[in-house]
Amino acid sequence: MNIRTKKQSRGFRLMSLAMLALVMLAMPATSFGGVFISVGIAPPPLPVYAQPLCPGPGYMWTPGHWAYGPAGYYWVPGTWVVAPFVGALWTPGYWGWSGGVYLWHAGYWGHHVGFYGGVNYGFGYTGIGYQGGYWHNGGFVYNSAVNHISGGSFHSYSRTVVEHETSRVSYNGGHGGLTARPAHAAHAASGGHGSNGTAHAAHNNAAQSHTVSHASAAHTSSGHAHTASHASVGHAGGGGRK
Repeated sequence: MNIRTKKQSRGFRLMSLAMLALVMLAMPATSFGGVFISVGIAPPPLPVYAQPLCPGPGYMWTPGHWAYGPAGYYWVPGTWVVAPFVGALWTPGYWGWSGGVYLWHAGYWGHHVGFYGGVNYGFGYTGIGYQGGYWHNGGFVYNSAVNHISGGSFHSYSRTVVEHETSRVSYNGGHGGLTARPAHAAHAASGGHGSNGTAHAAHNNAAQSHTVSHASAAHTSSGHAHTASHASVGHAGGGGRK
C-alpha cells in the first residue's frame, strides 16, 4: 500500500468517526447500555397521585418518575418493592441539567439516601433524605403519616414531615429547575451505592408500553398517574420495633 492510499484510508476512518459522532449528538435521547440518557427538553411537572396500600412489612416505597423513550417522556408509576437487603434505603433517580442537556441519574439501593436533585417526590422523599421510616432490629419501621399501611403486622409511628421543596418541578438545574446541591454526606452516599436492580428496569419497560403514561397524552392528574402495587425482588425483612 503506497503513501497516498494510506492517507486516503486514514482520512476515511476519521470521516466515519466524525459522522458517527454527529449522529449520536443529533439523537434527542441516547442510551448506552442503560447507563447514560440525555434529553434536550425538560421533563413535565410531577403529577399528583395516591400511594397504593403497602403489601406487607419489608416493602419499601420507590416513588414515580418521568422516563424518556422514543415517543418522549412517559410516567413510571411509584411502586412498593421488597428491600433487597436488611438496612436497604432507596435513593430516587432524577433529571439534572448539564452540558446543555438533561441527564438522567438513575436511582439505587444503599445503606444511606444520597442526593436526588432536591425533587419532592412525596411520601417521605421531601427533596432531602427520606422521612418515611427507618430500620430497627432487622425490620423497617414505617411513618404512617406518609405511608399507606394497614394492619397489625406493621411496626410504625406517626410524625409530620416538613417538606424541603414544595413545587412539583421534576428536574434540577436549567431553566426553571431546582437549585439544590448535594451536601457532602449525600455526595459520599452516591459514591458507594449498589445496583438499581432488574425489577426497576422491568417496571420502567412496562410503564413505557402504556400509552396513558406518556406525557404527550397530557394525563398528569391524580386520576391518570396510576401506580403499581408492588414489584417483588430481593429480601423481605420483618417488621421492626419503635
